[in-house]
Amino acid sequence: METQKVASQTTPAGFKTFQEFWPFYLEEHSNPKNRWVHFIGTFLAHLILLIAFFTSNWNLLWLLPVIGYGFAWVGHFFIQQNKPATFQYPLWSLRGDFKMFYLMCLGKLWI
Repeated sequence: METQKVASQTTPAGFKTFQEFWPFYLEEHSNPKNRWVHFIGTFLAHLILLIAFFTSNWNLLWLLPVIGYGFAWVGHFFIQQNKPATFQYPLWSLRGDFKMFYLMCLGKLWI
């Protein structure tokens, strides 16, 4: 818990590695409902990607950011009531979304 407090006070330029960013990311997603909304959005994005791949319907790919970020931003603005980390850390935030999703799938991240 102490790491999360330090990470949340870090300035945007303060994160030098994803490992430093990860506790901050988890704190920004501490509400279980927000995590579930992220999970659903990431799951649907995976599903759309698979459907596009197997049907060769590449027009579906434009839905990926709409679904993925749409669900995440609803989770932040209406459930967690904070600003999405994507705005300050777009690539690390995306990586964090996938890490959180896979850890939830494996039952290694408490909800």
